[in-house]
Amino acid sequence: MATTSGPFYFEIQADEPRRAATFYAEVFGWTFAEAKGLPIEYWRIETKGIGGGLLKRPAEAPKPQSGTNAYVCSMEVADFDAAAKKILANGGIVALPKFAVPGKCWQGYFIDTEGNTFGIFEADETVR
Repeated sequence: MATTSGPFYFEIQADEPRRAATFYAEVFGWTFAEAKGLPIEYWRIETKGIGGGLLKRPAEAPKPQSGTNAYVCSMEVADFDAAAKKILANGGIVALPKFAVPGKCWQGYFIDTEGNTFGIFEADETVR
């Protein structure tokens, strides 16, 4: 039996899946394809890395300022500031501003159009 040691697939829940797909397509260039024949509204996500899925949220989202009740993923970007501008221009908001992880990267967290928290980071080993 094969085992894996890292993330292989991710899912995003959304109140309005088409709005969420537009947000992530504009911000990260991901592509979405509706998966027909399933008992739920579901979209397959293709990225330059692992694949994922987007589905209509099956229950009420946590209230704002509740913290997350999920597994938060961070995407690597070439330019943190440029990616942050795209996120904000497409309806995202800052959850935790850009900060240095010494010797590793610039990191920050945002909230998408569906209230989901996600992170971005720019690798930079010279960060102090």
